[in-house]
Amino acid sequence: MPSKPTPITMDAVYAAPGYLFRRMQQIAVALFVEECRAFDLTPVQYAALVAIHTHPGIDATRLSAVIAFDRSTLGSVIERLETKKLIDRKPSPEDKRVKLLYLTRAGAAILRDIMPSVEKAQVRMLQPLKPADRKVLLALLTQLVDLNNESSRVPLRAEDALEHMGRTG
Repeated sequence: MPSKPTPITMDAVYAAPGYLFRRMQQIAVALFVEECRAFDLTPVQYAALVAIHTHPGIDATRLSAVIAFDRSTLGSVIERLETKKLIDRKPSPEDKRVKLLYLTRAGAAILRDIMPSVEKAQVRMLQPLKPADRKVLLALLTQLVDLNNESSRVPLRAEDALEHMGRTG
């Protein structure tokens, strides 16, 4: 006996995991932008700065793997960070066509200065939940992301990127 089809209603949309994840992403970005407005950075630009800080000399392909962000779109993120004088691109000694990424002094300063605002945004995202529920939500989200990593358009490949750079964690 075939199962009953899902009714076509907005309630069905509002209860769907994909819709809820998309809405929470919108909320997360809005809170980040609100808390970090003075720094004029997007969440992806922030993640790129953290990755470049953590792995100075990373190239764009590896950066894409470390932050799980589409390589073609990442080019414009890198250009904006360079225009803001937050990063430098330098040719690789092994292959002049490959550009290696480094934080500038201004990039290191903004990264240091933005941290309290980023943390405030993260706290605000979870604030409506009870502390125990926050832990459960984060554990379940981590599990879902890990188990579904290969389904992403850009799977997280931090280990591969770091191994290629001759580094670990």
